[in-house]
Amino acid sequence: MLVLDGQQRLQSLFIGLKGSYEGKELYLNILSGDVTQPDDIRYEFKFMEKDKAKFPWIKFKDIVFSNEEYDEVSERLIDNSGLGLTREQEKRIRRNVSKIIRIFTSEETLVYQELDSVDNQEAYTEDDVVEIFIRANSGGTVLGKSDLLFSLLSASWSESDEKMEELLEDLNNTGYKFNRDFILKTCLALLDKGAAYNVSKFRDEATREDISNKWDDITNAIKDVKDFLFGKTYLRSDKALTSYLGLIPVIYFRYHFKSKWPNVKRLDEYILRTLLTGAFSGSPDTVIDRCIDAVRKAQEFKVDELFDAIRRSGRNLQIDEETILDLSYGSKNIHLIFNLWYKDFSYHPAFVNNQPQVDHIFPQSALKTVKKVNPETGRNVLKYRSDDRDQIANCMLLTQQENGSGGKSDTLPEKWFEDKSDDYLEMHLIPKDKELWKTENFELFLVERKKLILDKFKGLIY
Repeated sequence: MLVLDGQQRLQSLFIGLKGSYEGKELYLNILSGDVTQPDDIRYEFKFMEKDKAKFPWIKFKDIVFSNEEYDEVSERLIDNSGLGLTREQEKRIRRNVSKIIRIFTSEETLVYQELDSVDNQEAYTEDDVVEIFIRANSGGTVLGKSDLLFSLLSASWSESDEKMEELLEDLNNTGYKFNRDFILKTCLALLDKGAAYNVSKFRDEATREDISNKWDDITNAIKDVKDFLFGKTYLRSDKALTSYLGLIPVIYFRYHFKSKWPNVKRLDEYILRTLLTGAFSGSPDTVIDRCIDAVRKAQEFKVDELFDAIRRSGRNLQIDEETILDLSYGSKNIHLIFNLWYKDFSYHPAFVNNQPQVDHIFPQSALKTVKKVNPETGRNVLKYRSDDRDQIANCMLLTQQENGSGGKSDTLPEKWFEDKSDDYLEMHLIPKDKELWKTENFELFLVERKKLILDKFKGLIY
């Protein structure tokens, strides 16, 4: 058999259940099952050598492929533990063994589609396989197999591959990551074929000929929108442009109404609001088609009508205080906000490691030392969990030099900000009351900085 998609998952499962990794086999801590900080890991797995694996580490495959009933496996593990297990630990072993056997031997947990053409080698053509793959993977995710679909286009247009690479190079030379999937979907939309991937569209000779004949106009429209994005919105990197699909209605307007493009209004508002609210996430084809329909009927880029079309598709465009304050270290949209916040930063240096970096104002290491008493257990626990430490009110953008070796690192704010100018503090929206820079005033600092952040972005909130 050939695996069309999911090869890595299958290999991982095979290694854990049947094979080994660097001579070591997969073991489970049979007493694990509680969520542990800081990584929120519930079940502990390790690749271990047999002679080093002691209870509670149990070879995982011995449980999965045991011919015993689950209660027999549990009692054997308990009897052979060599420890005086508590009642709770024995219950944990029985619960874990039961779950393992149920999930790996009883329930049909793995979902897969098998294409059986052994009896008839002609049952599935290459086009059929491509179509099945696209239908299974078109829920708003990057397909990663566009070369299969693109081959239908290149079969009748010998220069297509070269032309595509030239376009992508032009689009991505300033830090974006436009890809072949986006270009193909855009081509379909511009030609009024609908945004949805459909192999029959690329089988159609007229569609392929249209793309070939109108390629220059299509690419000029895409590049014009990219130039607007880079020059007028400050969204100058792939990190900030969290979704590209919302650009397709914009490109449609530029392609079909080129003379009106120089006078387009509120385009930056459309882009920012759809990005922040994820309006084109999930399954976006219907949303794209409705937006294009609004542009086609109005023959204008009327932002309010596009917003109505998006709302009719069940998407929420409201940006409230929580939309911004709920962003955190690692959030996909935090670089979008920072690109608007720090307009003077360069997001397209030659070397990726020189890009500005999101950093914690109050270092993680310092906040993790602050404890509080758990009233139920009487034990000291972390006062500030990851949600507290990682929130946007405790994040700032630093240059690589500031955040690198010899830079801020784990420096406390009262030390880092002590010699900084008012301009520096205002750029980073840092409260100027120096008492708030002390670790014991972390919560008061957050309150004041949130006010400054909301004031900064008040124009977006409604």
